[in-house]
Amino acid sequence: MVADLKPAAARFSPTACPRLVIKIGSALLVDAAGTVRREWLKGVVADIADRRSAGQQIVVVSSGAIALGARRLGLPKGGRASLEDAQAAAATGQIALSQCWAELLGDEGLTAAQMLVTLDDLEDRRRYLNAASTLDRLLTLGVVPIINENDSVATEEIRFGDNDRLAARISQAALAGGVILMSDIDGLYTANPQRDPAATHIAEVTRIDARIRAMADGGSGSGMGSGGMISKLEAARIATAAGAHLAIISGGQERPLTAFAAGARGTVFVATRPENARRAWLAGRLTVKGKLHVDAGAAHALADGRSLLPAGVTAVEGRFERGDVLDIVAPDGTVLARGLAEYDAPDATKIIGRRSDALAGILGYAPRGAMVHRDHMVLIG
Repeated sequence: MVADLKPAAARFSPTACPRLVIKIGSALLVDAAGTVRREWLKGVVADIADRRSAGQQIVVVSSGAIALGARRLGLPKGGRASLEDAQAAAATGQIALSQCWAELLGDEGLTAAQMLVTLDDLEDRRRYLNAASTLDRLLTLGVVPIINENDSVATEEIRFGDNDRLAARISQAALAGGVILMSDIDGLYTANPQRDPAATHIAEVTRIDARIRAMADGGSGSGMGSGGMISKLEAARIATAAGAHLAIISGGQERPLTAFAAGARGTVFVATRPENARRAWLAGRLTVKGKLHVDAGAAHALADGRSLLPAGVTAVEGRFERGDVLDIVAPDGTVLARGLAEYDAPDATKIIGRRSDALAGILGYAPRGAMVHRDHMVLIG
């Protein structure tokens, strides 16, 4: 049975959160010798089975393929000495990883399915919708999808690089109400607790602002994974903007989900009011084709919900076409918003700083009023 829920964990209960994404890092799933911590994983699977019995649909984002494959292939540095080594290790380790999940879930009477995705699969709108449709069908059939980045084909330029952000993007695609990141640390601290004994734990975050971001540390404590607190904060930003609460909890316990439900410490990032589906997808994108730098007046106008007009743009970066995704950047370098370009980069460059009544004469055709329309834009942060 799912334990009696404490207030922080209640947001992730089967009743409050019908669909939940759970991410498990390499440092928890694979030991220093490069083998699966099978007994620990049995406890996680038992937790999943309890939640499935209570009616909660579960998606698992599982790291570990590279670490497992590196041991089997005898590769140095855990398989991360080069991109080629990582790809070979992933291809080898993924078979062992999926087999382990299938066996343990099967022992609990649950069916596993494997989905391997790349960054492009979730950044391209059509492929994102296809992935969302597949996830929905698997979940309605009672299957537990096991998801990982397809590291065997991903390159440095087109990869998530960590499963924290992948889990957040999957939560969007699955329309999940919550994300739990199991880690080797029990949440966010005011500073890195391994380096600063005075660091204090943060139980709840309602807004990810500059003060919260300053607390993050980019390192992975185990040296086995690829994420750190910075990637977890980015995952929290993506998930909460889409209406999903996100928790960082320790996976050190035998039954980590049960322990969290019973009051074990974690950090909960509280979801904001969700954007519509298209805007949430825009906000969660990790790649953009260019940037539009704006002045202070335009920044205030965007905050008030207005479109971005050419008069407020001070500079254009990147090679993009109409319909591509752009970041809109404030004078201090902060990304204010993300949206779809109304102009190709060459035409956008010609009209920066110009009033709307001058655009037709500059471009030689009837112009669109906005550089980025408010209906195709989402504020960031």
